[in-house]
Order: sequence, then structure tokens, then C-alpha cells
Amino acid sequence: MKLSRPVSWFLLAFGVWSWFIWITFVKNLWQDGSGLAFDDAGDPTGYFWVHLLLAIASFLLGTGVGAVGFRGVRALRGELPDDSRQDSGGETRNEPGDEHVVQRQ
Repeated sequence: MKLSRPVSWFLLAFGVWSWFIWITFVKNLWQDGSGLAFDDAGDPTGYFWVHLLLAIASFLLGTGVGAVGFRGVRALRGELPDDSRQDSGGETRNEPGDEHVVQRQ
């Protein structure tokens, strides 16, 4: 499957955003002083565990989505537009990795 450039960049940006948001969320959850995440004895509550699992799952999904976007961006970097593969004489030139392409005149 081939992703377009905007879709690849969007997925990569989503992955980066996910890292920023969920790491910040876990830091804030860990330092919670409202009594929701930790009880009076300092032990984690159900709220803490549910939100920690939510953050981990979202972080992993965001990482996967970002990795797909990164691979899409990397794949598009190596491509040349079709008309840029012709030399000044109108002949199509081969690029590295095009050994499998058979050209007919």
C-alpha cells in the first residue's frame, strides 16, 4: 500500500503528538495531589490504574501510527516524479533499485 505525502505526514505528526500528550499525562497523573490517583496512604487507586492503562495503550497505538507515517515519509523521499526520470534526449534513465524494470522501446 502506498500512502500519500499529506497522509504520511499526518500520521507521523499524530505519533509525535501522542508521545508528547501521553507522557505529559502520565507525569501529571503521577504527581496528582487531588486524591484521585492516590489515597491518603499514598497507594494507587483504581482511577490511577485505569488511566495508566489508558495512557499506555494510547501511547503504544500512537507509536504504531507514527511508525507507519514515518515509513510512508521515508518511502516518498526516495521517489522521483515520472518526468524527472527522462534525460535531455527523452530517454528514460534507470535509477538505483530499478534493475527489475524492463523497458520497451
